Amino acid sequence: MNESTDIAKLIHRGGVFKGVEGKTPQEIYEKFSKLIDLPDGMSSEQVYNALCAREEVLSTAVGNGIALPHARSPLIKEEKDQRICVIYLKNPIDMKAPDERSVFVMFVLLTFNPQVHLKILSSLAGLFANVRFRKALEDNADEQTLSALINELD
Repeated sequence: MNESTDIAKLIHRGGVFKGVEGKTPQEIYEKFSKLIDLPDGMSSEQVYNALCAREEVLSTAVGNGIALPHARSPLIKEEKDQRICVIYLKNPIDMKAPDERSVFVMFVLLTFNPQVHLKILSSLAGLFANVRFRKALEDNADEQTLSALINELD
């Protein structure tokens, strides 16, 4: 796996946030867009607006209590600024997931081009298929635990 699609490094750059409150995806996006560290020249409003616009098109819930919010077009200008923010929700919310499970964790993808975005989605799909990884998410695993598991499963 190369630098730009290394999931553990992208999560390290984006951070893990626990107990984020909100009753709708929009409320959650608003809260966490103000919590996350963004590259220079990028605002929390840009992130919030892009995630809300994407959610209006189709739910980003993928099943197993997981959602993958992302912008429809890249917000990040440089490869080195890409990140994945892991957001554990204080209370699960209904996001019309295919399996009808409420979402309790979001992996917010902030990528710089569509090709890298698709590679990251593919890598995450592989992780989400792993029972041990999903169990770690259900236990609100911290960044260190997630990274160790990702490197072990890679």
